[in-house]
Amino acid sequence: MIDRLADPTSASWYEASARARIDGLLDAGGFREFVGPEQRRMSPHLPLFDLPRAFDDGMVVGEGILDGRPVLVAAQEGRFMGGAFGEVHGAKLVGLLRAARQRKPAAVLILFDTGGVRLQEANAGETAIAEVMRAIAEVRALGVPVIGLIGGRAGAYGGGGLIAGTCSRLAVSESGRISVSGPEVIETNRGAEEFDSRDRALVWRTMGGKHRRLTGGADAFADDTVAAFRAAALNLIGRAPAFDLATLEAEQARLEQRLARFGDCREATEIWSRLGVNDPAAVPATTASAFDALLSGLGETTHDAR
Repeated sequence: MIDRLADPTSASWYEASARARIDGLLDAGGFREFVGPEQRRMSPHLPLFDLPRAFDDGMVVGEGILDGRPVLVAAQEGRFMGGAFGEVHGAKLVGLLRAARQRKPAAVLILFDTGGVRLQEANAGETAIAEVMRAIAEVRALGVPVIGLIGGRAGAYGGGGLIAGTCSRLAVSESGRISVSGPEVIETNRGAEEFDSRDRALVWRTMGGKHRRLTGGADAFADDTVAAFRAAALNLIGRAPAFDLATLEAEQARLEQRLARFGDCREATEIWSRLGVNDPAAVPATTASAFDALLSGLGETTHDAR
């Protein structure tokens, strides 16, 4: 069963569960779950560490209808082990993507909410990340767009950040963060002088949704509502790029240009200033509508290239 909300479309994406996000994202009554909780496909590894398990292993996958079109959807439950990848969790996403090769849906939607890979299932989780990335490439090569939506509690960190980078398009909210290394990981390895994980403003300036959108790491910025993410998903499906050599070469060139342009910057506000933002310090406090206006005013810059 899907968690039901009184008005799922107006609910906070950040606060909603994986199933509630699916409920509001898709057309009413159109979702059919694969490998549901009743099948009890749970991690075989967590009991070895005396850790609780979830009947869906923190990953919900299935098929549904979005604005009248068939889609496949996967949603991570960030409230279970931070949405981290393990053997079953990853296998469900890989299986969904392999099914997309046969079903050829209008799109595959991945609702990210993950801190990366479970330490208790590290090898299996890392293998799953690689298999997911390969499966996304295969699906995109067949002309099926893969759209990532990021706005949950855990963001898209570690292997989840890598997977996000292989998607056709990404939508992110104020709460969303995208990064391979999380704040605590950076601080542990390089010290608080390099990156203070307790400095929330620094975290969001460096990894947050607005910064990723400004620098081309995301393609749409959405309000923190299920309705806003639905609208963003519909828009991005129609703007998904082809997956061919020319597209990959253009993306490589974009990343090289970004490094050349911003490689010496020590702070996100320096990058925003070079992009033409008149008041970089005010960016974190802007509303979604004001941020969209700011993007429009910048014209064709890095944020448009992806």
